[in-house]
Amino acid sequence: MSRKPRGLRPDEEALWQQVARTTTPMSGRPKPSLLAKSATKKAPAAGPRAPIETFRVGGKTSTAPARHNLAPSVSHRIAETPLRMDKRAFSRMKRGKASPEGRIDLHGMTAAAAHIALTSYLLHAYSDGKRLVLVITGKGRKSANSGPIPTPTGILRHELPDWVSQPPLDQIVLQITQAHQRHGGSGAFYVYLARNR
Repeated sequence: MSRKPRGLRPDEEALWQQVARTTTPMSGRPKPSLLAKSATKKAPAAGPRAPIETFRVGGKTSTAPARHNLAPSVSHRIAETPLRMDKRAFSRMKRGKASPEGRIDLHGMTAAAAHIALTSYLLHAYSDGKRLVLVITGKGRKSANSGPIPTPTGILRHELPDWVSQPPLDQIVLQITQAHQRHGGSGAFYVYLARNR
């Protein structure tokens, strides 16, 4: 793949002409004339450049470092999942009007322990005929030493949508959504289970 030459800006062209005047052509070749080639091409209009701020050694930069957010947020991922339950019941659930029939608190657990506890709890709730349960994950703590690799806060919050979309929970969980403020807000989730036949 070849690139199309961009042409020279007027200052670049003047510099080239200055250098070309000091050269001696090879035997039998005419002296190159860049003006004939570049006369047909117009240099793109250069807009005013932003001034560069002065910086002293030991000083601080005026802007905060760029935050890296590589993965979509939990609420964004949940909002993109298709609705698999009754629209009216979903609306009541999101507004906090439906009361959960059970709850599990995963605070302070490791991700592995929380996954096992959640799977066990939801399977038992399904076998008991419960339809709506509240899963409390907590909002997560910001670590003091974030380091160069961005890590999401609230590991359990980020893992929950993946856990309920994998076997064996994918067969019994119809919907998951963030809980209403009265039930824990962004630190808790409603999990709507399928009807036990």
